[in-house]
Amino acid sequence: MKSSFELAMERMGGNDSSLTDTQKKIISEIDSKYKAKIAERKIFLEKGISDALQKENLEEVDLLRKQVAEEIASLENKAESEKEKIHEQK
Repeated sequence: MKSSFELAMERMGGNDSSLTDTQKKIISEIDSKYKAKIAERKIFLEKGISDALQKENLEEVDLLRKQVAEEIASLENKAESEKEKIHEQK
């Protein structure tokens, strides 16, 4: 499966053929690390959402859902930033 960075590079006309095997491995590790972090945060926050739903606290549910979206976006941005730094190390 291609990373979002690789897909973006394809859309921009670039490719990762100039990356070394080590750089590709590091990018893969970054993907894995951030996917795990995202899954961890989703599990934690989904538990909070479930608890809030049981209490019928819709305001808290909305806040937690926004928090999930913000944290996922933040982690994805950090991952892409790290991958871009690796790509720039030609």
